[in-house]
Amino acid sequence: MMDALTGTLAVLGALLVVLAGVGVLRFRDLYSRMHAATKATTLGFALVALAAALAVDAGRGKILLATVFIFVTGPASAHFIGRAAYRAEGIDVRLDGPDDLGDLLDGAAGSPGE
Repeated sequence: MMDALTGTLAVLGALLVVLAGVGVLRFRDLYSRMHAATKATTLGFALVALAAALAVDAGRGKILLATVFIFVTGPASAHFIGRAAYRAEGIDVRLDGPDDLGDLLDGAAGSPGE
Protein backbone atom coordinates (compact mmCIF):
# COMPACT_ATOMS: atom_id res chain seq x y z
CA MET A 1 0.00 0.00 0.00
CA MET A 2 2.81 2.41 0.90
CA ASP A 3 4.66 1.60 -2.32
CA ALA A 4 1.57 2.45 -4.37
CA LEU A 5 1.16 5.77 -2.57
CA THR A 6 4.84 6.60 -2.97
CA GLY A 7 4.77 5.73 -6.66
CA THR A 8 1.60 7.73 -7.26
CA LEU A 9 3.02 10.81 -5.55
CA ALA A 10 6.28 10.53 -7.48
CA VAL A 11 4.52 10.14 -10.82
CA LEU A 12 2.13 13.05 -10.14
CA GLY A 13 5.06 15.24 -9.10
CA ALA A 14 7.04 14.28 -12.18
CA LEU A 15 4.05 15.03 -14.41
CA LEU A 16 3.71 18.49 -12.89
CA VAL A 17 7.39 19.19 -13.48
CA VAL A 18 7.06 18.04 -17.10
CA LEU A 19 3.95 20.19 -17.58
CA ALA A 20 5.85 23.15 -16.16
CA GLY A 21 8.57 22.58 -18.74
CA VAL A 22 6.00 22.41 -21.52
CA GLY A 23 4.45 25.63 -20.20
CA VAL A 24 7.81 27.39 -20.25
CA LEU A 25 8.27 26.35 -23.87
CA ARG A 26 4.73 27.04 -25.07
CA PHE A 27 3.64 30.24 -23.31
CA ARG A 28 4.20 33.44 -25.20
CA ASP A 29 5.18 36.09 -22.68
CA LEU A 30 7.67 36.22 -19.84
CA TYR A 31 5.11 36.45 -17.06
CA SER A 32 3.19 33.36 -18.14
CA ARG A 33 6.44 31.42 -18.49
CA MET A 34 7.57 32.58 -15.10
CA HIS A 35 4.27 31.49 -13.57
CA ALA A 36 4.53 28.04 -15.14
CA ALA A 37 8.15 27.67 -14.07
CA THR A 38 7.49 28.43 -10.42
CA LYS A 39 4.00 27.25 -9.51
CA ALA A 40 3.89 23.81 -11.11
CA THR A 41 7.55 23.06 -10.49
CA THR A 42 7.29 23.91 -6.79
CA LEU A 43 4.23 21.73 -6.31
CA GLY A 44 5.75 18.95 -8.42
CA PHE A 45 8.93 19.04 -6.37
CA ALA A 46 6.89 18.92 -3.17
CA LEU A 47 5.08 15.78 -4.34
CA VAL A 48 8.33 14.09 -5.37
CA ALA A 49 9.92 15.08 -2.05
CA LEU A 50 6.95 13.69 -0.13
CA ALA A 51 7.28 10.45 -2.06
CA ALA A 52 10.99 10.34 -1.27
CA ALA A 53 10.34 11.03 2.41
CA LEU A 54 7.86 8.16 2.50
CA ALA A 55 10.23 5.83 0.67
CA VAL A 56 13.36 6.30 2.80
CA ASP A 57 13.91 5.76 6.48
CA ALA A 58 16.92 8.05 6.94
CA GLY A 59 17.45 11.49 5.50
CA ARG A 60 13.94 12.85 5.91
CA GLY A 61 15.32 16.00 7.50
CA LYS A 62 17.43 16.74 4.43
CA ILE A 63 14.43 16.19 2.18
CA LEU A 64 12.35 18.56 4.31
CA LEU A 65 15.12 21.16 4.27
CA ALA A 66 15.43 20.95 0.48
CA THR A 67 11.66 21.29 0.11
CA VAL A 68 11.57 24.38 2.35
CA PHE A 69 14.48 25.84 0.36
CA ILE A 70 12.63 25.33 -2.94
CA PHE A 71 9.40 26.77 -1.52
CA VAL A 72 11.24 29.93 -0.42
CA THR A 73 13.59 30.49 -3.34
CA GLY A 74 11.27 29.57 -6.24
CA PRO A 75 8.59 32.23 -5.73
CA ALA A 76 11.16 34.80 -4.54
CA SER A 77 13.26 34.36 -7.67
CA ALA A 78 10.15 34.60 -9.85
CA HIS A 79 9.25 37.85 -8.12
CA PHE A 80 12.68 39.32 -8.76
CA ILE A 81 12.70 38.16 -12.39
CA GLY A 82 9.26 39.69 -12.94
CA ARG A 83 10.31 42.95 -11.35
CA ALA A 84 13.50 43.10 -13.42
CA ALA A 85 11.50 42.39 -16.58
CA TYR A 86 9.07 45.14 -15.67
CA ARG A 87 11.93 47.61 -15.33
CA ALA A 88 13.72 46.43 -18.49
CA GLU A 89 13.36 48.29 -21.75
CA GLY A 90 11.64 46.64 -24.67
CA ILE A 91 9.44 44.17 -22.76
CA ASP A 92 5.77 44.70 -23.51
CA VAL A 93 3.67 44.78 -20.35
CA ARG A 94 -0.07 44.55 -20.91
CA LEU A 95 -2.10 45.13 -17.77
CA ASP A 96 -5.86 44.90 -17.50
CA GLY A 97 -5.98 46.59 -14.11
CA PRO A 98 -4.16 49.33 -12.24
CA ASP A 99 -0.37 49.51 -12.42
CA ASP A 100 0.57 49.66 -8.74
CA LEU A 101 4.20 48.73 -9.35
CA GLY A 102 4.56 51.50 -11.92
CA ASP A 103 3.20 54.03 -9.43
CA LEU A 104 5.59 52.72 -6.78
CA LEU A 105 8.60 52.83 -9.10
CA ASP A 106 7.71 56.31 -10.37
CA GLY A 107 7.63 57.55 -6.77
CA ALA A 108 11.00 55.93 -6.04
CA ALA A 109 12.68 57.37 -9.14
CA GLY A 110 13.77 60.46 -7.28
CA SER A 111 15.06 58.54 -4.27
CA PRO A 112 18.78 58.42 -3.53
CA GLY A 113 18.81 54.62 -4.00
CA GLU A 114 18.67 54.85 -7.80
